[in-house]
Amino acid sequence: MTKHRIAIIEDHALFRAGLCSLISSKPDLEVIGEAGDGLEAIQLVRDNQPTLILIDLSMPKLGGIEAIRQIKQIAPDTKILVVSMHVTEKHLRAALKAGADGYLLKMADQDEFYVAIQAILGGRSYVSSDLASLVLDVYRSQEPEDHSSFDTLTNREREILKLVAEGNANKDIANLLTISPKTVDNHRSNIMRKLELHNVVELTHYARQYGLLVED
Repeated sequence: MTKHRIAIIEDHALFRAGLCSLISSKPDLEVIGEAGDGLEAIQLVRDNQPTLILIDLSMPKLGGIEAIRQIKQIAPDTKILVVSMHVTEKHLRAALKAGADGYLLKMADQDEFYVAIQAILGGRSYVSSDLASLVLDVYRSQEPEDHSSFDTLTNREREILKLVAEGNANKDIANLLTISPKTVDNHRSNIMRKLELHNVVELTHYARQYGLLVED
C-alpha cells in the first residue's frame, strides 16, 4: 500500500505529538517529518516533498501564513491543511488567500480530522463545519486587489517586513536571521521604496493587510 506522506508544522510539542499519533494509526498515512516553526517548515518541505502538510498559523520565526505562501512556491503540488484555534473570517481569509487547501479547527473531533484529510488528499477543499457561515462572508467580501507591489518583494524582504511590523529592532532582526544590521537596514530601505511606504506604522498596516501578521 502506498502511504500518503504527511508533515506536521506545530510549535506546541504536545499537540504535535497528538497529531502524529492520530496519523500513525491509519495504515494509509505516515508522518515523514515535524517542524516547530515556519522556517523549519520551509526546509522540511524542500527536503521531503510531503503529500500533505498540517500547519498552525501562530508560530515563531516565520508565521503560518507566509510559510504557506513560500511552501506553495517551492512545492505547488503539496496540499496544505491549516489546523488552528482561530475562529475568525480574518484568519480564514488570510489562510485561503495564501494557498491553503483546507482549514480545520483544533477543537474538531477525530472523525472530522480524518474527513478533512481524506477530502484534501482526494483533491477537494475542506473547511471546519463550525466555520461554514464564514466561508460565504469571505467570498462575498472579496474585492479585486493589486498584488503587484507585494509580488515585487523577495522572500527575505517579506520575512523582514513581518519582523519589522512585529516591532523588532534592526539589531534583533539581524541576530535572528544571522545577517548584519546594515543588511537589515538595506532590506528595509528596499521594502519601503518598493511599497512606497514611509514609516513603521504604514509597514505594519501593510503587513497586516497581506496576512503577514496573524493576531491572537
